[in-house]
Amino acid sequence: MLQFHCNRFIFVTDYTMHSQSFKKDLRFTCILILVHFTGFLLAMHYTRIYMGDSFEYIYEAVNIKHNFFFYSGSPAMQVTEEYMTQRQPLYPFFLLAVYVFGINNWVVLLLQNIVSVFNVYLSRELFVRLGYNKKYDWLLLLFVITYPAQIIYANTIAPDILLQTFVVLYVYYFVLLIKEKKSRYGLYMSLALIAGLFVKPVLYPFAAVHIILLGVFAYSQKRAVMELALASLLPICAVLLYNTWNYERTGKFHFSSNQAFNALYYYYLFERDHYGAPQADSFLQAERARITAMPGYRERYDYANARGSQLLKNNFVPYSLFHLKNSLRYFIEPGKAEIDLFTGKLSYGKLYSGKGAGFYSTWEQEGLRGMPGYFRNNPSMAIVIIVLLFNCIRIAGTGLIFFNKRIPSSVRFFLLLFICYFAATTGPIANTRYFLPLSLLVSGCAAMSYQNIIARKQSPANHTRGTD
Repeated sequence: MLQFHCNRFIFVTDYTMHSQSFKKDLRFTCILILVHFTGFLLAMHYTRIYMGDSFEYIYEAVNIKHNFFFYSGSPAMQVTEEYMTQRQPLYPFFLLAVYVFGINNWVVLLLQNIVSVFNVYLSRELFVRLGYNKKYDWLLLLFVITYPAQIIYANTIAPDILLQTFVVLYVYYFVLLIKEKKSRYGLYMSLALIAGLFVKPVLYPFAAVHIILLGVFAYSQKRAVMELALASLLPICAVLLYNTWNYERTGKFHFSSNQAFNALYYYYLFERDHYGAPQADSFLQAERARITAMPGYRERYDYANARGSQLLKNNFVPYSLFHLKNSLRYFIEPGKAEIDLFTGKLSYGKLYSGKGAGFYSTWEQEGLRGMPGYFRNNPSMAIVIIVLLFNCIRIAGTGLIFFNKRIPSSVRFFLLLFICYFAATTGPIANTRYFLPLSLLVSGCAAMSYQNIIARKQSPANHTRGTD
């Protein structure tokens, strides 16, 4: 009889806990759907759903659909090798999943909003496995909602939400690998990394780091060494195969034509910061004219790469400081330009021409006395200040997570490595678009840190340990 009552008590307790957890999950998901639906309605109102390189992805999807030709340039123009490797193919395939039925980018955005909701939910599940308590969902939702880029890029024809998916999946499987020590999660990490680097090339150098990560884990655990070794090599093999295919198409063994473009563009941004826009624009125009005059793609690629590397080496110290400054700005950049572009207050033409009186240029030219006029002409600054404030709170909370000894040290080290990798590779082009892949991870870290602080203050003797 006593055993019966004990079993009944356990059953009722488990049922109650699962019921409460389900209600929290449902409430969390419904709020996410409502937020994204509001963003979708705003996108339909403002209709600013394209960005600078949206049409290159659209062109590639259409070219694949009609001719199975992986090419991100206009089919009406002369074919040039640069556009054969300018954009990685996975996002065009994502577009193609809709385009096979008809070219409707509103359907694409609807799917992207669903993916974005999935990303937030998955990141929450990731941190639940590290000790996050669903009681503090209001805190996590606050960090998500106060980062408008999540909604803006869910409603823009751009690959960044899809990249975020594979970044979160990669970290999620790493946490499972550490917690459960099952080698299949190393394989899942490799597949997530492969998918991510075929969305955008920012992840492809991380394939080398990935080998070290899985190698260290295999060595420390003394298990499944062969399986993890093979899994760790998959991303590198995928890169080499893709490079070989690019060599057959263009005559140059490489992953993306963006690499050569960025080698010069990073120095252009440095020159603009140090010597002003006229001199920097003149430099870039002269270099591009010289490159365009070269007949072969391999020659153009090698020159741009070598020229950019030479310029950076010649200015190593000042450029390194410039790069570091912008890598730090990466963590708090509020994304005013993205907000204004999304609402139609700013055009891409004005943004790329440099004629807009941006915050940084106004500050450099007029200092504090130019701020009142800038705020009058930029009503979105009220939102920007709120976003900036929460960015600072978010990154401070993320810093605290690295001192949380309840989280395995290997996970803390990995998160630090991953975050620093993105910041270092982004450098001078720091903006919300490049922070987006990390934003949910940073928000989760911050929510966990402040959860611990709140819990200690509320009940020092009963510091929260559960996930419900």
